[in-house]
Amino acid sequence: MVQAPNFADPAFLEDPFPFYELGRQISPLFIPNIGTWMAFNWAECNDVLKDNASWPSGFAGADPGQGGLSMLSATPPKHTRLRALVSQAFTPRMVEQMEPRFREIAAELLEPMLERGECDLVEALTYPLPVIVISEILGVDPAHRADFKRWSKAVVGGSAGNPDGNVANVSGGAFAEMRDYFERMCDERRKHPREDLISGLVQAEMDGEKLSFDELFQMLVLLLVAGNETTTNLIGNAMLEFMAHPDQFALVQAEPALLPSAIEEVLRFNSPVQATVRRAATGMEFHGKHVAEGQSMVVFLGAANRDPKVFENPQTFDVRRTPNRHLAFGFGIHFCLGAPLARLEAKVAIEELLKRATNFRRTEAGPVKRTPIFILRGATELPIAFDPR
Repeated sequence: MVQAPNFADPAFLEDPFPFYELGRQISPLFIPNIGTWMAFNWAECNDVLKDNASWPSGFAGADPGQGGLSMLSATPPKHTRLRALVSQAFTPRMVEQMEPRFREIAAELLEPMLERGECDLVEALTYPLPVIVISEILGVDPAHRADFKRWSKAVVGGSAGNPDGNVANVSGGAFAEMRDYFERMCDERRKHPREDLISGLVQAEMDGEKLSFDELFQMLVLLLVAGNETTTNLIGNAMLEFMAHPDQFALVQAEPALLPSAIEEVLRFNSPVQATVRRAATGMEFHGKHVAEGQSMVVFLGAANRDPKVFENPQTFDVRRTPNRHLAFGFGIHFCLGAPLARLEAKVAIEELLKRATNFRRTEAGPVKRTPIFILRGATELPIAFDPR
């Protein structure tokens, strides 16, 4: 009988991959001590993610007025309506048009660290860049960026430990502060619209219906978290893998057009989101196992992304890998709406860094200080040195 590891153990957070390898051999796996199923193989994870009717989100059942992450927990037709409304205001073209501004922000953040030749990359770049970007996209006053990051961390901590996705009880009153701030902001944008995402969401309509405030608020919470934590992790994980694989990093530096492919390989090899949760809508046979109605399934994206049945030499970091059918952004109706934003931010951040410096190396030996939540994988501190160009 396989027991679940201590998911909060720093040793597990540093290296969950042996557990994933064991899991792939016997997946899908039921863990009796926590009463939960786990899927590790690419085919099983993909089957769960693409079949929302049989496997609605693990956040299902959250009270919409109490902080459940709406679009994550919604099922069609409500999910279809919400995603269509948000898509009106949050399009790939809108993201592309912001690229010059992203570069300005990255350049402003990088300039102070260049003379020193060293920095904590999280503090200097990977933490502030996504906060500023998502704040500007939403239309948040720059004075509230620090609040945004604090709220984001509280929401991630609250929801990651709660499979029902209710984040209303997050610590420090962050939920109430955030709700109050967004309510005032939405009221103001209804009266005085601007060229920002919140104005777009307030005005968006589908079949004559607009988002209710609860739906609006949940959407803003989701965008806040997705636009902060995961992108911070993606940029940091990219630099960690580049420093750990200097031969691959040299390829990217010699051939900058490889960077998008390299970012896809980071997404596969060191996924910023390691797992998501679904729940069985009915009792069913699933890949040879009987799953009872209501039982949850932890979908280990980080394990699926190293499945040798799908990826040749999956333990090898290969910036030229093609095809690369990773599940880092999910699959199906809940595929990450912010994927183009995350990819572009990572590309811009790394390009601007490589323009200004070379010879990157970690300045602290030993394990990386990591996000203490197994669902997410990223560095909370990343001290590095480099040579300015």
